[in-house]
Amino acid sequence: MMKRQEFEQIAATLREEVLNVSMAFFVNHDDAEDAAQETLAQLWRYCEHIDAGRNVKALAVRVAKNCCVSMYRRRQLEADYQTQASNLKLQAAAPSPQEHLEAADARHLMQTVVALLKPRERQLFEMRQMEGLSTEEIAARTGIPRTSVAAMVSAARKKVLTEFTKRMKQ
Repeated sequence: MMKRQEFEQIAATLREEVLNVSMAFFVNHDDAEDAAQETLAQLWRYCEHIDAGRNVKALAVRVAKNCCVSMYRRRQLEADYQTQASNLKLQAAAPSPQEHLEAADARHLMQTVVALLKPRERQLFEMRQMEGLSTEEIAARTGIPRTSVAAMVSAARKKVLTEFTKRMKQ
């Protein structure tokens, strides 16, 4: 098993490698830096479980690719959710009787769809979307690791958005 001290010695080399992978995925340097930082944080958390004889560079590249894909998906879902939320706000901005009814129906539908989530998913979704808490704040309140919170909130958003969109089309 790899010791943290061993990881620290190769971290600079790994950082360059994962930054290159991230830059190939994201053109924006800030996004690539975020992905590289998240990759190194994940590797750091689990470095004592990494077999020292394993090709750590290949593992780092794999983790970097997964981080990039997760970040991309998370941002797409957030953008889709923001679009839906903006559409609901626009409907509520000029409340004709018809629009008022449609907005009320959409709010009711959103509540119905959120209620379909599992209790833990609903709790995390509401903490993020309704209370506006960050992933770190949710992790601190619930005791769930930050990466798990991010994954669970992302999955809940996707479920809500998919179900909401499906029901709106009916």
